[in-house]
Amino acid sequence: MHLFPRLVAEGNFSRIGHGRVRYEGDTPVSVERLGVVLEPREPYEVGPSGGGVEDPRVVYVPLLKCYVMTYTAFVPFEPRVAIAASEDLRTWQRLGVLRYEVGELDFNRFGNKDAALLPDIVLDAEGVPSLGILHRPTTRIHVHYGGSDVTKPPCGEETREHIWISYAPVEAVLSDLANLTFVRRHERVMAPEQPWEANKVGTGTPPVRLPYGWVLPYHAVSAPEGHPRYCIGIAILDLQRASRVLYRTPSPILEPQTAYERDGLVADVVFPTATDLRPDGLLDVYYGAADRVIAAARVALPSRLPVVSAAQPAGSTATA
Repeated sequence: MHLFPRLVAEGNFSRIGHGRVRYEGDTPVSVERLGVVLEPREPYEVGPSGGGVEDPRVVYVPLLKCYVMTYTAFVPFEPRVAIAASEDLRTWQRLGVLRYEVGELDFNRFGNKDAALLPDIVLDAEGVPSLGILHRPTTRIHVHYGGSDVTKPPCGEETREHIWISYAPVEAVLSDLANLTFVRRHERVMAPEQPWEANKVGTGTPPVRLPYGWVLPYHAVSAPEGHPRYCIGIAILDLQRASRVLYRTPSPILEPQTAYERDGLVADVVFPTATDLRPDGLLDVYYGAADRVIAAARVALPSRLPVVSAAQPAGSTATA
């Protein structure tokens, strides 16, 4: 199992590291550091007051015969989704920042982060075979000479942020891998529903394909006492139409309880970043705890799609 943690250097510049998980029996216990795979160097990754590359999500895409990393390119207050590709997990080719086809909404105007690529073909809103990228539009503050512009995410309510999916047609990507950065036919996947999701929902790990759907560990934020509190839930998306939510957990599967989850650089945070599907139907979820340490939790996955009760809607889709 390989991990790609965010590393923060002097001057508040983040980098993407590389590590291999060490086990005792089948239990992950530590990480062997293997180095740094990406450092900020492009104009969209670094500015005079900080920045960097962070929040990587890595999947192997059999169709492309390579690994694909979605990550946040962070110039202060202007986060954007960027993509890199690798054949060996050590050397990465930058493909650039995500560019969005303009429809009813222009996603190029917003900040964006928490992106994750689905590693197999899905269908876009018009049924075209595509590679889908989940992402979370967020606030963008563009500072310029004479002032600044603040652009809120396209969610209808200024304080709530949602999960969207956008698509890169397979035919275009196979002709030129760089076309993976141009996406279209955007659909909203999930909005906050439960009190523990009141402020925002965003992707966590890349989705895991099972016979009944894409299993997506995601993060949700609330502020029950005026302070942000991050929890983890699981959603299951349709295998072909990934914008369709088949099931989502009504309660968190993990919430900050231990000392290392409640006390750190940012208190009360559990944030899923990677998974390891075990052969016995268990899923190891690696997560950031209080922005200080990496931890792991193990969850038993159901053998079939859970039943959605009448009181718990599966979810709805909006397009842009």
